[in-house]
Amino acid sequence: MSALIRSRRRLGALVVTSSLAIAGAAAFVARPADAASTDVVITEVYGGGGNSGAPYTNDFVELTNNSSAPVDVSGWSVQYASAAGTSWQVTKLSGSIAPGAAYLVQEGAGAGNGQPMPTPDATGSIPMSASAGKVALVTNQTALACGSACHADPAVRDYVGFGTANDSETTPAPGLSNTTSAARTDPKQDTDNNSADFVAGNPSPGALTGGPAEPPVDAKIHDVQGAAHRSPLEGKRVSNVTGVVTAKSTNGFWFQDTQPDSNPATSEGLFVFTSTAPTVAVGDAVTVEGSVAEFRPGGSGGTTNLTTTELTNPKITVTGPGTVPAPTIVGKGGRVPPSTVIDDDSNGDVEKTSTAFDPANDGLDFWESLEGMWLGINKPEVTGPTSSFRELSVVPAGASVRTVRGGILLQKTDSNPERVLLDDVLTPIPDAKTGDKLAGTVTGVLDYSFGNFKFLPTTTPAVIDGGVKRETTRASSPVQLSVATFNVENLDPSDGDAKFDGLAQAVVHNLAAPDILGLEEVQDNDGAVNSGTTAADKTLNLLAAAIVKAGGPKYAWREIDPVNNAEGGEPGGNIRVAFLYRTDKPLKFVDTPGGGSTTATTIVTDHAGRPHLSSSPGRVDPANPAWEATRVPLAGEFKWHGQSVFVVVNHFSSKGGDDPLWGRFQPPVQSSAPKRHEQAAAVRGFVDQILAKDKGTNIVVLGDLNDFDWSQTADILVGSGQSALVDLPRTLPLKERYSYVFEGNSQILDQILVSQNLRPTAAYDVVHMNAEFPDQISDHDPQVVKLIPLPSWVR
Repeated sequence: MSALIRSRRRLGALVVTSSLAIAGAAAFVARPADAASTDVVITEVYGGGGNSGAPYTNDFVELTNNSSAPVDVSGWSVQYASAAGTSWQVTKLSGSIAPGAAYLVQEGAGAGNGQPMPTPDATGSIPMSASAGKVALVTNQTALACGSACHADPAVRDYVGFGTANDSETTPAPGLSNTTSAARTDPKQDTDNNSADFVAGNPSPGALTGGPAEPPVDAKIHDVQGAAHRSPLEGKRVSNVTGVVTAKSTNGFWFQDTQPDSNPATSEGLFVFTSTAPTVAVGDAVTVEGSVAEFRPGGSGGTTNLTTTELTNPKITVTGPGTVPAPTIVGKGGRVPPSTVIDDDSNGDVEKTSTAFDPANDGLDFWESLEGMWLGINKPEVTGPTSSFRELSVVPAGASVRTVRGGILLQKTDSNPERVLLDDVLTPIPDAKTGDKLAGTVTGVLDYSFGNFKFLPTTTPAVIDGGVKRETTRASSPVQLSVATFNVENLDPSDGDAKFDGLAQAVVHNLAAPDILGLEEVQDNDGAVNSGTTAADKTLNLLAAAIVKAGGPKYAWREIDPVNNAEGGEPGGNIRVAFLYRTDKPLKFVDTPGGGSTTATTIVTDHAGRPHLSSSPGRVDPANPAWEATRVPLAGEFKWHGQSVFVVVNHFSSKGGDDPLWGRFQPPVQSSAPKRHEQAAAVRGFVDQILAKDKGTNIVVLGDLNDFDWSQTADILVGSGQSALVDLPRTLPLKERYSYVFEGNSQILDQILVSQNLRPTAAYDVVHMNAEFPDQISDHDPQVVKLIPLPSWVR
């Protein structure tokens, strides 16, 4: 189907509907070409399924048996060609149609908008046009080859051309849209004139409800929006909807009722989808007639998104000049969003559950109650950097819990419902960083896309510098061993000097040249290319050379190449974890041969019973299914002033596939979490093997765990009792616990854990130099711990 698109092209599918088949169907009898069908006819055609505003997820074609006996359609087909096309796509039918019954054939799904189809009798994958095309009911299953005159083919039982179709029975049926189908005015009558037999109306798959659409009903904007996540008038035609235009996009406009009701749960703003540039002007007073639809942004990949209510196929009348209403203020002095709860009374799909709609207490409902409205935020405070998508997270003044640098902290019981993203749909969004403010009252309309409510300013706001600077850590003393972790974000030689030099400056100046550096996301020498190359020696040598160039010490490196295409990375490439370590300190890497990509390192003991790695560097339990499509941890044995230190660098599975915080499913399902739990258990088991040999061993476990300090992943890795590791992020004050900023939420993803004996000397620092800034060298903040390893007999 050719979709009427809003942001991305949507694909639809053809569907045909039916009743249960009944045995003993009548035999087929040939009829003269282009004669009116006396038994099975096409009663409805719809090609807008899944598109913007579509009431159903699929296209469909509905058949009806008008005879007094069952008709066997086994060996028949429904076929489709474009309006000007001569090639036909085929969906095969089977079974029979009872007298007077409908038969629904469903084709490939659309882009996710609309409600699911009724159970079909046949299913295909034909994408139909939403506006114009040709549909044939054929008594065989061979693609038609009759050019542009197929309505007269002897095998054609019934035929419908619609819109600008170049072939039809007499003249075509009306042109259609995402929200209208062509249905017979009388399902029992076939005059062989498509324009006379069909009218455009609301799609009704599986129901013998042909004929013109119901007359529109008068409504106000708050009637259309309703106190819910979906409109109570969805699928209906409404008229005399009045308001003033507040903002325009390239394919529609927002308007708002200047005479609101007294219910704060019902929005007074609404989007009108015009599909092309609207002709109205901001400030126009308008009256609109249109079909109420729920648009789900993101297409087939956005099924976890909420919908936005809109009017489609509009008839717009400008009634005169109007006045844009004063913005509804969000924050102090206006509508104050909830401070901790996104949704606390749903268990599943919020669009279907019967739980209360509670804008006063649930953030999800609060922002839904403002959907489409003209809003203002006074001096919004920036909680995260402008992203590559030109989104900027802000909160009204007074939001909690704020980080020490002006962010907002994601917590186990507080996902920060006061946060909203500014987006550049209507005007450019400036670069800003955590801790900045925006000047004055920022005004715009509220929309939703990609798992977040979006505040769309109409004028680019000015940024007030909050003064946040990149942090540096103190250098370690001669007796301290400094160990750091740094996600270098898919580093490979193709990134160029700027990235390598930037990382080198971070290592030398911000991290004070740590003694051991665990790296995550080190990519192949040839980057995101599926060449079979898994070596990363060029990548690591370039980084080591850049550090020297930046005035730092010489570093050596150790890593084990991953199994090709088995451990993640940019498409085509492979990433892995690795060690850098200084060669100018009383630090030695204990090289023990035998390690390999599929070889597990184990714990062995020397003559004194002290633990060592069987291979160093060595991989931790690489055969464990927990590491499927994930980086296998790397263990290394070091000597610091002669004392053994074991370091394990990790990069656990990402959160890809989890439900969004602001999605339709509440509470959000973290489908990726069980995999990280398995990974944490594997590393914990490895640590236990070391401690079983010597409970006083110096152990550091670090890396990008892709999970929070309060997560079950961290709990598993910490363990319990005397062998429990110390999770260093948990030792920080709450407002300092973050190494990453995602959509404005500051959070811990990277962690360093140490064995109990190292806790008394541990000086831990998350070095905030990346995550809060739009000009990032990586999207993660590095972190470092300074330790004094001691022999076990001292401990």
